[in-house]
Amino acid sequence: MLTKKQLDLLDFINKRLARDGVPPSFDEMKDALDLRSKSGIHRLITALEERGFIRRLAHRARAIEIVKLPDSLAGRPTGFVPQVIDGDRAAPKAPAKDPLELVGAMELPLMGRIAAGVPIESISDIPPNVAVPSAMLASNGRHYALEVKGDSMIEAGINDGDVVIIRETSSAENGQIVVAQVEGYESTLKRFRRKGSSIVLEAANPAYEARVLPSGSVSVQGRLVGLIRSY
Repeated sequence: MLTKKQLDLLDFINKRLARDGVPPSFDEMKDALDLRSKSGIHRLITALEERGFIRRLAHRARAIEIVKLPDSLAGRPTGFVPQVIDGDRAAPKAPAKDPLELVGAMELPLMGRIAAGVPIESISDIPPNVAVPSAMLASNGRHYALEVKGDSMIEAGINDGDVVIIRETSSAENGQIVVAQVEGYESTLKRFRRKGSSIVLEAANPAYEARVLPSGSVSVQGRLVGLIRSY
């Protein structure tokens, strides 16, 4: 928050830089703000510099540059603005990229937790997000993330606490790891296989038996496409 005097001085410096390309002198600042001495200008300049609005350049007389403007002045020109001759325009700057885009990542909703025989549990009313490398995601289709609870898929390299990346789909090929909903309420992460008119949901842990279910009682909600692990 700037005081009125600080804001008036910043506005005056900004206008003079835009008009002349050089900042005003301390005497001009003093007269513009109707101050009795230049010591008041020194205090105002120091306050603006400490708040990051201006920068004084060392070893140069009257060397002040505008770093940023408050919202109330943001629509006004900053610094020296030369006239532009048609045909000599600089190429427009590309818009700043999102930090996640710069590192090749995007955010997915973390929809809940999933384990053998345990329904998906909502984490919160507004699901948190998790940053996921873009290479894990198909160019088409919707994706979401789930936190794994339990060790039923440990021999497939999926451990308790891992976050799995799921691409939404209602179909699967034999051997694919899927989110399968059983009888409309129980969701589980298992390897999918068709066996005649039945569906086999296989764990990747010898401590858990495969489940053989009528095909009509199993619906595929998504297919595993990636995994994120925190150490």
